[in-house]
Amino acid sequence: MRENRQRREAGMGGQTPVLMTDGRTRPVHALRAADRVYGSRMDGRYRRYVITEVVEHRRVHGPAHLIVLQDGTRLIAGEDQSLLSERGWKYVTGTEQGAGRRPHLTPNNSLMGVGRFAAGPQDDLDYRRGYLCGMIRGDGQIGHYPQGPSNAPSTVLHRFRLALADFEALERSRRYLTGFGVVTQEFLFSEATAARREVKAIRAQSAAAVARVEDLIRWPSPVPPEWRKGFLAGVFDAEGSCSRGILRITNSDPRILHMITDCLSHFGFRAVREGPRTPANLPVTVVRLTGGLRERLRLFHIAGPAITRKTSIEGIALKSDAPLGIASLTALGSRVPLHIVTTGTGDIIADGIISSARPAGQAAASGRAAPESAAWVPDAGVSVRWTVRPVRAGARWGRRTRSAS
Repeated sequence: MRENRQRREAGMGGQTPVLMTDGRTRPVHALRAADRVYGSRMDGRYRRYVITEVVEHRRVHGPAHLIVLQDGTRLIAGEDQSLLSERGWKYVTGTEQGAGRRPHLTPNNSLMGVGRFAAGPQDDLDYRRGYLCGMIRGDGQIGHYPQGPSNAPSTVLHRFRLALADFEALERSRRYLTGFGVVTQEFLFSEATAARREVKAIRAQSAAAVARVEDLIRWPSPVPPEWRKGFLAGVFDAEGSCSRGILRITNSDPRILHMITDCLSHFGFRAVREGPRTPANLPVTVVRLTGGLRERLRLFHIAGPAITRKTSIEGIALKSDAPLGIASLTALGSRVPLHIVTTGTGDIIADGIISSARPAGQAAASGRAAPESAAWVPDAGVSVRWTVRPVRAGARWGRRTRSAS
């Protein structure tokens, strides 16, 4: 028994996507020390998403199981890997009695998190055209300005300008334009003040360059799926916000608003249109995404916006209505490569599920030394309570069960 126990390993399959602090995902095999990822921590009554760093990453081989959840999430995990369930941390495998007795997953458990992550966009020409269309139509300026008398203009000035305070989106736009043959110049649009951030801009002033920009942002027909992803990313970077758990995109152009809602609907999102709340020269309409954090993350992953501050989920409570019950738990029947990650919070977000990422040998809350490869350790924020359930009617003693929040 001891020999079999020692062969168990924690860890996740190498392709398991892990949530990074820039809102994107990265396969667990690609994580390195000092990478910034999301973990979680108890804060009062709620567990919240927090930013942490990878401390260690190592690769092992061991028996593994395929865990399939009701929403379709598929995780490959070692037998000693532990995942956060509605009843606390649970090992992937265990027994009810004997030396192997420990908290483990059963068909009655549901895991904690938002569920599987969506695949990211392909950074192809369609995606780049869509991004430039959403960004430039949302926040750019293009114009042709005749000079001289109105009845006999001597020349025409051609102008394209894009000014942003978020340099990630400005750099992406400039890079995409350069790839399409549009050379731009960067300049300081406005200096930082006590109330406002510094704004930089890019511009092009030749007839050929401006005409090329106008061609790049034309509405396509039909609309390619990758173009839709790029458009959502671009218009969100230009006109979107995500604060207090609400994602909004605002605009006054009916054609842009129609394309926003059409693209969202194409990918299965639900959105609500809200009219202007105060009088304005231009009636600004708000497109508000519904569905909570699960849908916001799905949009971020499908579209891939450039501005990371808008995709932050730091401090948000871990709540979800995703169906994350255990649908099946299947032994893979062979020793497979597994990746063990240690982080500052002791956990990571692995394909939407809270997964342990603790140092080997860390003591459990009960005071017993954890097995060297074990990952199940209630962190400092997990409250453990015991309840007594009668074994049979009238019984004096009951069976003790553990639950954690």
